[in-house]
Amino acid sequence: MAQYKGTMREAGRAMHLIQKREKQKAQLQVLKQRIAEETISKCKVDKQFSAHYDAVEAELKSSTVGLVTLNDMKAKQEALVREREAQLARRAQREAQRRRLEARREGERRRARQRQIRGLSFSLDDADDDDDSGGPEAGARQRHLGKNPDVDTSFLPDREREEAENRLREELRREWEARREQVKGEAVDVTFSYWDGSGHRRTARMRKGSTVQQFLKAALQGLRKDFRELRAAGVEQLMYVKEDLILPHHHTFYDFIVARARGKSGPLFSFDVHDDVRLRSDATREKDESHAGKVVLRSWYEKNKHIFPASRWEPYDPERRWDRYTVR
Repeated sequence: MAQYKGTMREAGRAMHLIQKREKQKAQLQVLKQRIAEETISKCKVDKQFSAHYDAVEAELKSSTVGLVTLNDMKAKQEALVREREAQLARRAQREAQRRRLEARREGERRRARQRQIRGLSFSLDDADDDDDSGGPEAGARQRHLGKNPDVDTSFLPDREREEAENRLREELRREWEARREQVKGEAVDVTFSYWDGSGHRRTARMRKGSTVQQFLKAALQGLRKDFRELRAAGVEQLMYVKEDLILPHHHTFYDFIVARARGKSGPLFSFDVHDDVRLRSDATREKDESHAGKVVLRSWYEKNKHIFPASRWEPYDPERRWDRYTVR
């Protein structure tokens, strides 16, 4: 076993050395390639300079035949060097201009291809029609791109169409809000009964946007002078029971009307109060009628919630649907 482990360690060490040598070879190859590239570049530069000075030397030999003084020789050499440098500068300038011209032509060809592609689904206005309709001024006007009516482009983004849709949506929203506020401001007569074991019917004029708490406050002000137990009571001590459902104080009449909320024996609010169907022989039949709600003290409800009709009352649940009336 020990011999096997030693063999494995030797094999791992050998593998590690092989990988290290391969890595060093790769680095050496990259270094050689870089040195070769630098040598080639330097040779090119040297060739350019040597060609330049060779040309100057040849020109100098051809123009100085015979005996000349040293000063004339230096002056002639300097003049030839300046002239040669000027020629090279002009050549470089012409080469730069040629490259700019090629780049400009390439840009024009690219724009022409883009216009051709856009012309597949967009068409230019007819030039003849422009000339006939407006004369020389119309011909000078810039053409504009328009959608081809024969191509379905509804799936493409359109800023003008989106802005028009946003404006229409905003107008509809403001119109709906104005209509909602108008409906909330409508006055209605809410018929109710103060229930203390028997009914005492009253009517309060409220707005559809009023909350149940506001309604109970108005009802309490009218009931205090007739019922002694209500003189010290507050709104939070009252309950409003409609169609056998105990309504929360924060809901508005408008909320129930818009949602077309229903109770056990009919709609919560349609403001057409009728007699209670449960007091007639056809109590099992659902009626599309609204009945007078009950204003009740919570203390009375806690004492009598096991007795009819309080035994039927349940808290209002907006998720529950009372589509069919069930007799208990």
